[in-house]
Amino acid sequence: MRNLSLPLALTARISPVVVLAAAGWVLTSGPATTPATQKESAAPQSAGESPSGTSTAAATKKYAAAPAPCGSIGAATIKSLVPGAKTAGKEIPSTDTALRRTCSWNALKGYDYRWLDVSFEITESDEAAAKSYKENTAEKSGGGNVPGVGDAGYSVVNLTTENKQQTREGVVMIQASNALVTVTYNGSDFESKKAPSTDEINKGAIKAAKEAVAALESGQKA
Repeated sequence: MRNLSLPLALTARISPVVVLAAAGWVLTSGPATTPATQKESAAPQSAGESPSGTSTAAATKKYAAAPAPCGSIGAATIKSLVPGAKTAGKEIPSTDTALRRTCSWNALKGYDYRWLDVSFEITESDEAAAKSYKENTAEKSGGGNVPGVGDAGYSVVNLTTENKQQTREGVVMIQASNALVTVTYNGSDFESKKAPSTDEINKGAIKAAKEAVAALESGQKA
């Protein structure tokens, strides 16, 4: 077995789990998981203030809290997408676990490296989630819609190269009522210096996203 010269950006990913978890949080703390900008609803008018005597409708909100992210993906899927990873995953610390939770799985098996993040964000209303989803997908051009999952879904895959080492990363964003689900899945081959195919990364990310949304839908509701 010959010695490997790993790119600086990927070296941290095969360090101890504490460093890996921190790196994973950086990967998923960009626009795709930025909290939605939320606006307070206008105060309802009283009957005396409105000729019809009606008040402003309450904001639509289906989910009250984020589900446990490390239990949102089945063990069989983890073994398939991240060979060699512990199926329990590693939850990333959050300032408010009711509103945002993220879990990471990563492993280097032989020369093949895989990383998977699943993140849930709960906003105050469907409208706030839809606005955030629209802004996030607009910043990640070049992808396509993911039909049949949540209220709206989007997937994009990108290839990066550093020191001749390729890494291919897929991001899937789903809006389901007032919740946002984001999946990040990437991989590299340190022997060939090539990345997995676009089809492999895209299908893997979508599969994880579907399971994550199913876990959300079967969990706690408002």
